[in-house]
Amino acid sequence: MRIAQISFHTSPLAPLGGSVTGGMNVYVLELSRELADAGHTVDIFTRREDAAPRIERIAPNLRLIRIDAGPNQPLKKEEMIPFIPDFVKGIRGLIEETGDAYDIVHSHYWQSGLAGGDIAKALAIPHVMMFHTLGEVKNRARTSELEPSLRIEGERALVAGADVVMTASSHERDLLQRYYGANPDRLVTIPCGVDLDLFQPLDQAQSRRELGLQPEAPILLWVGRLEKLKGVDILIEALAQLDERDFTLMLVGGDEHAADLKEELRSQAVEAGIAANIRFEGPVPHERLPVYYNAADVCVVPSYYESFGLVAVESMACGTPVVASRVGGLISTVTDGVTGYLIPWRCPEPFAEKLEVILNNPELRANFSLSARKSVEKFRWSNIAGAVSELYGTLISRHAKANPSSARTTSS
Repeated sequence: MRIAQISFHTSPLAPLGGSVTGGMNVYVLELSRELADAGHTVDIFTRREDAAPRIERIAPNLRLIRIDAGPNQPLKKEEMIPFIPDFVKGIRGLIEETGDAYDIVHSHYWQSGLAGGDIAKALAIPHVMMFHTLGEVKNRARTSELEPSLRIEGERALVAGADVVMTASSHERDLLQRYYGANPDRLVTIPCGVDLDLFQPLDQAQSRRELGLQPEAPILLWVGRLEKLKGVDILIEALAQLDERDFTLMLVGGDEHAADLKEELRSQAVEAGIAANIRFEGPVPHERLPVYYNAADVCVVPSYYESFGLVAVESMACGTPVVASRVGGLISTVTDGVTGYLIPWRCPEPFAEKLEVILNNPELRANFSLSARKSVEKFRWSNIAGAVSELYGTLISRHAKANPSSARTTSS
């Protein structure tokens, strides 16, 4: 198959931990790698925001193609919206120029979906939509979230118009039906994957030495984009309630765009009397993250909303238990009382209680660790890519039967 992956607002090669870089970037890159390894030809299209090459070969059968759409510089997500038509025009122009043909379009995030839907229609091929996050759900998860109506209207149109909407969890599937009126027959649930060769248990003492951490002190970890929806303020309040005062919390993520929130969190930590216990690590390369997960006794995911919860899965793959909010995809990935704990209330007290239990019970941590690693075997990328590839093949075959005059010969 020839596959077009659309990642308009962020490049999958961008450093993680920034304002728009996170689990979706990992997903697009790793899925594309796995599909390319299986023999499919994959092109990832993204908006150009620097002087990098127009076409970059990432691996055999896999290219990243940067399309001029607006100024060649980083923009906020809302600033990119007017340039979606230019992005579509650029992709169509490149296809006409090279003669490349595609069998299917897979779009990631709603802005990509608006572009991908137009491209799929123009090429008369199927369109797979994956939102990764949903505006309506973000607004409901945290009342101060103000996702624009333009986004939600665009998501509704994509839910109605895409051939298939892929969801990362059954919970996301339910939300699409409840808030967007999605047709259940056009929803397919395939979880995200994790690189189990990269994310695996390592020696904790060695990991701590590499990071300059105390060998015996309790270590807690938070990883992600530094934004209010991730609930770091709840975590800081919870840690202020711990009886243990010799702990270290590593906050991994947050670039210069998160400077204001970082200062808010520093001030909160000072007021809570735990500023000396917190290390702001900033963005960390993806391949370096296993050292952080393995150094920690527990990874905390206090988010208001997670469509899947990749951080929790990466942590468990390293054998590090998780304490997480009982929201979104985390319900499907973290098994309460087996691989960690799920907290049904987004307030500090229950987080503090469960963190105390884990930190004060080495035998429990060890049991959680063994169960955690076993629980994520099903998320191996080869399994996930195989399911996605099968979905693509089904859609292409179905589309060819319904539109015999527009079908082209493919080998899959």
